[in-house]
Formats: sequence, C-alpha cells, structure tokens
Amino acid sequence: MSLLRFWLFDFFGVDEDAIGMNVLYYINDVCPRLKGLLFMRKLKIYIETTLFNFYVDEDRGEAHLDTVKLFKEIAEGKYEAFTSDYVVDELKKAPADKYTKMMGLFNEYEIPVLGMNYEADRLADLYVAEGVIPQKYRTDGLHIAIATVNDLDIIISMNFEHIVKRKTIKMTGHISAMNGYRAIEIYSPMEVIENENV
Repeated sequence: MSLLRFWLFDFFGVDEDAIGMNVLYYINDVCPRLKGLLFMRKLKIYIETTLFNFYVDEDRGEAHLDTVKLFKEIAEGKYEAFTSDYVVDELKKAPADKYTKMMGLFNEYEIPVLGMNYEADRLADLYVAEGVIPQKYRTDGLHIAIATVNDLDIIISMNFEHIVKRKTIKMTGHISAMNGYRAIEIYSPMEVIENENV
C-alpha cells in the first residue's frame, strides 16, 4: 500500500469506495505536485537579484537581517533555491568586490543557476505587451517568467516597484495561466522566513 493510501484510508479513515480509485490514481500518479503538497514537500524558490544585494549590504538594517535569515533557512534545507543567468547578468553591473561577494553566495548556499530560454523570453514579452512590466524593466519580467516556466513555487524579491506588487502578481499569474503555466507566488523575505517570536 502506498503512503498516500495509508494516510487517506487508514490514518484518516476515508472510505476507499467513497473517494473513488480514479481520484486516488489522479493524485498518486497523474498529479505528483498535489501529492507533494499533501505531504509538505520542500518548496522550490527563486532568488531574485535584489536578495544578493541585500545579503551583502549590511546597511540595509532589518531587510538585510531577514535576507540573511532566508539564506540560513535555505542552508538548513527548508527550501530548494534557484536563481538564473538573468540574475548573473544583473550582478555583473556591481563593483568588482561586491560582485565577487554576491557570486560567492551561489557556491556557499549551493544555488543552481537556471539558463536563459525561449519560453521565458516569450512569456516576459507577454508581460510587457500587456502593460504589466515596463519595457525598460523587461528583466524583471524575465525573473518571473524563468521561475514560472521552470515550475518553481515562489519568487522571493525585494523589488517592490515591479515584482513584489499586487498588480504584478495578479496580472502575471493570469497571463501565465492563459499560456499553460501555474501562477507563481511572489513574496519578500520577511513574508516567508520563520518568525522566532511566534
């Protein structure tokens, strides 16, 4: 008996006939994402450019501390973190010493880099065409798009102008869904880290 069947039928006492084997098959075999959510699988998060800046910039106060705490939770295995070549390109614009520190975080926290691809470019262009992301800031759309096409769960950013914004979250989610992708969640570090006072 699979673990899913144990939880449904033995632990929770669900009537196997009542739920139907078709539903069980769908959850267990066709929709592993739903199965993963039932058992609290590790969330896949996208680390956007601003977080690398906030990590190394100690003058950012609480925002710096919250960002460092998020990276600590990544190291502890709470999240499976990713970033992208779009982030790497943006980090190259920083002064050499800061760039070296930020790039060092990739190895220190074992963060894989997602490559650029056509689907992300296409989706970002749709975000721009629909007026969600300004053309001048198309890279912000690329961050959302690359995380979306790679089926990640959450984007974490400190970019409140174009990314962590209600309009952006709502509209990019709609556009993504219309193009066959899941709407992705977008948060700041302080919204996802564990609160030690709770």
